[in-house]
Amino acid sequence: MTDLTQLADRHLSLAREADHGRSAHLFLHDGPLRQSVIALVAGAELEEHNAPPAASLLVLRGRVRLSSAAGDTDLGASEVMAVPQARHGVTAVEDAVVVLTSVTAHQEPVVVHDTRRTPGAA
Repeated sequence: MTDLTQLADRHLSLAREADHGRSAHLFLHDGPLRQSVIALVAGAELEEHNAPPAASLLVLRGRVRLSSAAGDTDLGASEVMAVPQARHGVTAVEDAVVVLTSVTAHQEPVVVHDTRRTPGAA
């Protein structure tokens, strides 16, 4: 089990000490599913980058701005949104901690063949 409050406290403290104003930790990795806590001091950013196949951003503390070609969206504590399937960036409007949930690859569909039946059998 992961305590998000403790992770948020720790990584916001580390972000405040870091020259680039960021700190992140991957706390869950299960197949293609990833969850990370990311702390950003006011003005720090995650530069524009490509989106994974699926992702959401949940703000635990503070305010962030998610920017893409479609426009900017400001999110505050307790707000969550799907990450657009386009290049995007995130900027801390004020000191903030977010949880990024992402799926890094699509699972191959499982094909099941019923071998109990033979072609033409009734």
